[in-house]
Formats: sequence, C-alpha cells, structure tokens
Amino acid sequence: MITTRNLMIALAAGGSIAILLGAFGFQHIGGLAPCPMCLWQRWPHAIAFVIGLAAVALPWRIFPWLGASTMAVSAGLGLYHSGVERKWWAGPQSCTGTGALDTSSLLDFNAAPTLVMCDEIAWEMFGLTMPNYNTLASIMFCALWVMVARGVSGK
Repeated sequence: MITTRNLMIALAAGGSIAILLGAFGFQHIGGLAPCPMCLWQRWPHAIAFVIGLAAVALPWRIFPWLGASTMAVSAGLGLYHSGVERKWWAGPQSCTGTGALDTSSLLDFNAAPTLVMCDEIAWEMFGLTMPNYNTLASIMFCALWVMVARGVSGK
C-alpha cells in the first residue's frame, strides 16, 4: 500500500537519484567533467537514496531524520561550491586558481587532462550554476524529509 509517507520519501529519494542521473548525463553525454567539489556533492544524493529504500522497508523514525541530515549536508556543500565559483570565498587549493599544478603526468602523452577547476563556472542557466541548483534541490528534499520525520505526511 502506498502511503503519503512513502510517497514523500519516494519524492525525496527519487529526486536525489534524478540529481545523480543529471550529473552523470552532464558528464558522460554533455562532456562536462566534474571538479572534485562536484564529486563531493554526489555522495549525499547516493546516500539519501539508500536511506529512502531503508525508510520504506523499515519505517523507523531515524531514517527520515538521516535523510534530512544528508540533504542538509548536500545543501551546505552546494552552497560552499557556489561561493567558491562566484569568488565569495576561497576554495580548496587542490582545485582552485590558487592550487598547484600536478606535474607528475605532464610528460605522459597518453594521459588525458584531469584538472577541472572548482572555481570556474562550467554551466549555468537563468544565472544559476549546477551547485546553485543542487543547493535549491537539496533544501527542498531536506524539507520533504523533515515533513516525513515530523509526521506531517500522515500515515
């Protein structure tokens, strides 16, 4: 039986899978290689999907709170990356303009370039970048998880 609770969990966890599929689509179909911070942002969505499966199978109260926490982390990572892209604050030296170039494979002509800068905007639509959209989606998914955790969804 599909309950409102399970439907809301499906929306939150399914949204996370949609975000992941979109990221993989941009990478493998669109040719936009992810930077290290983009990869960080994928993990909470994968974890939220697994939490969603567990929350439907075992309706324990902890799972929606874990889902909400995971999406709060995702929103935080997206916000941090957004600020790095817009030069509001410094990002990790390993993937920003302040970082040092890894020269270990410069003479390997078979190696593809792998350095993708975290502080450069790779794609944007309507003035928002991928980390911006991730932040907004993660906040919405977090709200869904909190509603489930608080029992707002009913039975």
